[in-house]
Amino acid sequence: MAKPIYRSALTLACVALLGACSESGTQSAADQSGSDPSMPKAKNFLVPPMQVPEFAGWAQGAAPTVAPGLKIEKIASDLKHPRQLLTLPNGDVLVVESNGPGEEAVTTPKQLIAGMVKNKSGKGAKGGNQITLLRKTGNGEWEKHTFIEHLHSPFGVQLIGNTLYVANTGEILSFPYTEGETEIKTPGVEFTDLPSTVNHHWTKALQANPEGTKLYVGVGSNSNITENGMEVEYRRANVLEVDVASRSSRIYASGIRNPTGLQWDPTTNKLWAIANERDEIGADLVPDYMTSVTEGAFYGWPYSYYGQNVDTRVMPQRPDMVQKAIKPDYALGSHVAALGLLLSQKNALPAKYQTGAFVSEHGSWDRSPLSGYAVVFVAFQDGKPVGKPETLVSGFYSKDEKQLYGAPVGVVFDKDGALLIADDVGNTVWRVSSATP
Repeated sequence: MAKPIYRSALTLACVALLGACSESGTQSAADQSGSDPSMPKAKNFLVPPMQVPEFAGWAQGAAPTVAPGLKIEKIASDLKHPRQLLTLPNGDVLVVESNGPGEEAVTTPKQLIAGMVKNKSGKGAKGGNQITLLRKTGNGEWEKHTFIEHLHSPFGVQLIGNTLYVANTGEILSFPYTEGETEIKTPGVEFTDLPSTVNHHWTKALQANPEGTKLYVGVGSNSNITENGMEVEYRRANVLEVDVASRSSRIYASGIRNPTGLQWDPTTNKLWAIANERDEIGADLVPDYMTSVTEGAFYGWPYSYYGQNVDTRVMPQRPDMVQKAIKPDYALGSHVAALGLLLSQKNALPAKYQTGAFVSEHGSWDRSPLSGYAVVFVAFQDGKPVGKPETLVSGFYSKDEKQLYGAPVGVVFDKDGALLIADDVGNTVWRVSSATP
């Protein structure tokens, strides 16, 4: 009986501490966006500031708010934590329904508090561990079909030729794909394994190169700043490159704490990533970012952030590694929790959204006021992001920041060039298109 009593006492202590966490940010995401973000002095907390609105879901007829010139519609609902999307060549759309496997032990009061805060928001809801296929019918409605079942915290999905690759939290599976089918009954075959111990960051983003010869995998760290020990960080905080022909893999780039979205830009022949940066040194630190990923490069984690800003909490210190750290291309704001990335040269949205990046921001849990909870557009010029992010889709929480309706994750274009958004808290897929055809 000792363990339940301890946990109950710990819970009460956590609730008390949670009420005391009120340190607020003073800089907006716009202040901390761009190539040279503002970087205040780091702070240390016994318990970091936390704020998450309580889950409410979408009321009947309610929807997110879109920028002028756009319209939004719901094309699928009642899903089980939709996280990622993939549009197939025939126009069908795959929806990956998933959440973390719950394999990380809760060993500290801080972990318990964070879990409590996230769970009350709906972000901790059980995932479907499956992929659903959406098909647009002749009358404009979208049918749902259960496409693949019995997965293990899947996230990334890619199609190369007639093979569908699905990144579970611990391995990439391959499935035979036949265009037009609404279900794959053939069991998946393990294509290659992935780092899977502890799974503090469980998502495995997946992106193929244009030739279909390589798969790139985003593997997040197993901790905030290696507090679980370096031995559990083996091949983590990296982008891995998997050779499709041989199934062998290597570290393509390192020091990226949690690369949750990957995209290949065929116009510049560069890989791009978004990353969730470290926590617990302030509401205005550290900006999440978007960056091109250079082969063999090191991006700082855990020893430094946003280039060569030293994290003094990490022991032992490694000034030699800090000197190697590359500064990311573009900051998105602190704690916006960027989870989805989509590079675009041409789509069916208004002209100003043609060349740039769409980034979905799942939203902060350790910052007041709230940050993120939006889909933003960052314009590109000559292969580089420029200017400030423009909010495309918002309205995922109430004006008083107490209720959460939804949270965006995966973004993709449908066959007609409209933007699809997976909303894992609202269990919905939204479609954003031009208000004027």
